[in-house]
Amino acid sequence: MSRKRPEAPVTPPARKRGLRITTVYTRTGDAGRTRLAGGQRVWKDSPRVEAYGTVDELNSLLGLVRAFLRAESSTGVTDGELDRELEWVQNKLFDLGGLLATAPGQAFPNMPTVSHTDVTRLEHRIDQRQEVLPPLKEFILPGGGVVTSLLHVARTVCRRAERLCVRLGRTERLDPMLVTFLNRLSDALFVFARHHAHLAAEPEPVWRREPS
Repeated sequence: MSRKRPEAPVTPPARKRGLRITTVYTRTGDAGRTRLAGGQRVWKDSPRVEAYGTVDELNSLLGLVRAFLRAESSTGVTDGELDRELEWVQNKLFDLGGLLATAPGQAFPNMPTVSHTDVTRLEHRIDQRQEVLPPLKEFILPGGGVVTSLLHVARTVCRRAERLCVRLGRTERLDPMLVTFLNRLSDALFVFARHHAHLAAEPEPVWRREPS
């Protein structure tokens, strides 16, 4: 009698050097369930899976931002610092997704972490970029160039991931630092969008209230 290969979580709970993934499909999720790290089987539309799936969506979107950012450099707009910062963010989101994909109460060697230090790093990057930006006196509309617009989209996906984590934390044990990190990341993505528009000399579209 053959054994079924257990389905791996979307994001691993620990970062291992030399990790090799030999199989992409396992067929064990065809009935609508998946396994968390630790073996707990849950529905694929459960709040926890919704949360780490949205974090994965955000991570993929930031990869798209970075692709357009590199393509944009050929036009003379170079923002290598933003590319490096988004690479760090992508790694932290992978850590965060791994923590969300781990069943409550489970612990593994070399578990990834999301810490107050990570939040402080985001705050520092926000403050750095804010120094060169004009103060906001009006609401701005999401838009601008491709990179700027995609950063605004990423900000809204980040807010959705934050809301899903808040919902999850109301029913299951969840490290509150994960919500704090996503909250600060959404602020950072907003400032990154404004700062990139500033570097690219893009005008910021302003919300105009229609007369009643």
